[in-house]
Parts: sequence; C-alpha cells; structure tokens
Amino acid sequence: MTQNMGDTLPDYLPLSFLNQLSYCPRRFWLMYAQSEIEINAPMLEGTIRHQRAHDPGSQRLDDQGRALRSVHVWSDVLRVAGIADFVEITGTQTELHLLPVEHKHGRMGKWLNDHIQLCAQAMCLEERTGIAVPVGEIFYWSNRRREQVTFDDALRQRTQDAIQYAFALLAMGQTPAPIEHKAKCRDCSMEPICLPDETLALLRDEAVEGN
Repeated sequence: MTQNMGDTLPDYLPLSFLNQLSYCPRRFWLMYAQSEIEINAPMLEGTIRHQRAHDPGSQRLDDQGRALRSVHVWSDVLRVAGIADFVEITGTQTELHLLPVEHKHGRMGKWLNDHIQLCAQAMCLEERTGIAVPVGEIFYWSNRRREQVTFDDALRQRTQDAIQYAFALLAMGQTPAPIEHKAKCRDCSMEPICLPDETLALLRDEAVEGN
C-alpha cells in the first residue's frame, strides 16, 4: 500500500515509535502511518504503567530508593521527541550526572529496540543539557530485572540510522513488507493486523507470476 506522506512529514518523530521501527519497520508503519493498533493484555498493562510514569516533572523512588524524575526530552538535530520515563539526577550543580531509566512491561529481550529508544533519550538529554550521558538502565517488570545499557559509538550510530530510516520510510510512503522472523512475529501484538505469513505468501506468488 502506498500513502503519500512526503509533504506531511513530522517535525519530530515520537521516541516510542522509534522503538517500534527498530523492532519491525512494518509494525512502525502500521502503528504510525496508518494508526493501526491491536491491544492485548500485556500492552494494556504496559500502557497503564507508562501513564503512571509519564507525568513530566513528577518525582518518585525506584526499588533502590533513588529519586527519579519523568522528563520531556527532544533533539532538534535528530528530530525526535518524547518523555523519558525517569532520569536520575545526581551530583552537584557544577557536576551533574544524568541516568535515563526506561521501564518496560515485558522481559529482557534479544533485540535492540529498547536500547535504541533509551539511547535516543540520552542523546536528547545531552543536546539539551550539554552533559555527557554514557549509560542508562532498562527495568523489565515481568522478571524484575535491571539492565545497564552503555551508549557506545556503535549503539549511537544504530540509533541515528534508525531515525533516518524512519523518516525515509515516511517520505517513501509505502508499506514495508513483513519481516521473515518467526520469533518477533509470534510475540507481536500487531500480528493479526499485519498477517505476515499470508502477506509474504502473496508476495511470493506475485513474484512467480511476474516471472
């Protein structure tokens, strides 16, 4: 499906949709460009948790007793914006340290989409404050595990590439084909809308007929 979005590209891409794109370009397109969404129980619970967290400026204590604040972040260079679940602020006025902390409903996964979203938050914080943000954390509710993420050059480059790819997809205005990844598709709430197996089979049949 083709949808002309070249003249209506967003000024800023929401950080949460950067996560969707990094997981699967087709999922990103269906949710962002076509406003499709399939709500399941895990997604609903995750949404409720984020609604509690996403009160910009609010402060609360995490499981280690650290004071964290929800922060609105954006980057004019990267053209992304959103809300960091929490940012731990420590140090003195002359030497502040910032630690972005993202809360996720599920378990620690094998993919980098959460890392890329968190890295984008860190890059936004750096642009806004001038303070280097070398690491962040992701807390996964399902298994109560905390993962430290280092924002090295490789992850920063992947984050920038993902943002550029998102804008390129929107400018092209064409629905991406499904990815061939059984594990990702099985865990994706958009599978009933995406229909990856059926769509891929149809595309293969069209390719054979074209030859």
